[in-house]
Amino acid sequence: TKNLRRMWAFPSISLLSIVMIFSMKLSIQQINSSSIYQSVWSWTINNDFSLEFGYLVDPLTSIMSMLITTVGILVIIYSDNYMSHDQGYLRFFAYLSFFTTSMLGLVTSSNLIQIYIFWELVGMCSYLLIGFWFTRPIAANACQKAFVTNRVGDFGLLLGILGLYWLTGSFEFRDLFKIFNTLTYTNEVHLLVGTVCTFLLFAGAVAKSAQFPLHVWLPDAMEGPTPISALIHAATMVAAGIFLVARLFPLLIVIPSILNLIALIGIITVLLGATLALAQKDIKRSLAYSTMSQLGYMMLALGMGSYRAALFHLITHAYSKALLFLGSGSIIHSMEAIVGYSPDKSQNMVFMGGLKKHVPITKTAFLLGTLSLSGIPPLACFWSKDEIL
Repeated sequence: TKNLRRMWAFPSISLLSIVMIFSMKLSIQQINSSSIYQSVWSWTINNDFSLEFGYLVDPLTSIMSMLITTVGILVIIYSDNYMSHDQGYLRFFAYLSFFTTSMLGLVTSSNLIQIYIFWELVGMCSYLLIGFWFTRPIAANACQKAFVTNRVGDFGLLLGILGLYWLTGSFEFRDLFKIFNTLTYTNEVHLLVGTVCTFLLFAGAVAKSAQFPLHVWLPDAMEGPTPISALIHAATMVAAGIFLVARLFPLLIVIPSILNLIALIGIITVLLGATLALAQKDIKRSLAYSTMSQLGYMMLALGMGSYRAALFHLITHAYSKALLFLGSGSIIHSMEAIVGYSPDKSQNMVFMGGLKKHVPITKTAFLLGTLSLSGIPPLACFWSKDEIL
């Protein structure tokens, strides 16, 4: 059965590489052309209400899809070996491919309903993958906690979407921005109503991106397998909240108070995440708090109105943090050979030391990731952090 199971990893890798090549081609195309919008399927309910399902490809979409596919393919190749002794190997690959699909669907959506559908799907994937070893009670509790915390934000997101529809009568991004801006400039809609709607939309982003009031689920999300922590809770799913704020940026920019709120929450998260990370013993938990702090940086940049710096930091941070998580997975595996299988011991940084002579390659990679994340000049994160600060 080992070889049979290995066979199943092959189609997911090959399909994802096809998508990766496709998104690279799209990104190159974006450099010299405008955004592509195509409606694939329209569902008319009555005269004045129709849902159009389609895709919208603009620079934001193309850069996000490149990020998702490249990190995703590396994580799949890594987890082929990492999970090879696990009982749930096939289940793991099914969830992983499902996650990448829904995430790509999320970034290419052209309207708010589509975004909401895929938003729920990535939340569900996260739930399934955190509770991947569901026989461990700690993992089962952690995945429920993550799911419920995300529900709070998703409820806000749904209310915000409905409120915007009530104001503008449209779910499509292009029409939505135009109508909303004209309404705000002509003062037809009360500023308070607009602020409430955008705040509710922002609540969804707060839950997904683990910002200050709803950050409690992210450290518990580390109960899942390490490749998952790298893919979902460092690179792609937590970036969905940032993506949402960036996608709705034309809405938020006409309401100054909401931008101030975004920046405030971002800065609270930066400080809080960095302080909490200092007190952690578990290697993956401290990385989780560091992720939270970096997401706070991106929120801060968005709140200051610097759309480009936030996305740049999102990309650089995703690659560095994925490298760190995969490195920590390698370290945990090496530790298991010494202390036996127990997550309390093999992930405890107190017991680590002298890893340099046991895992030299991991040491170099981990050091590079750490330096990049600290913002040491020749490496990537220096440039993006510099732009934000």
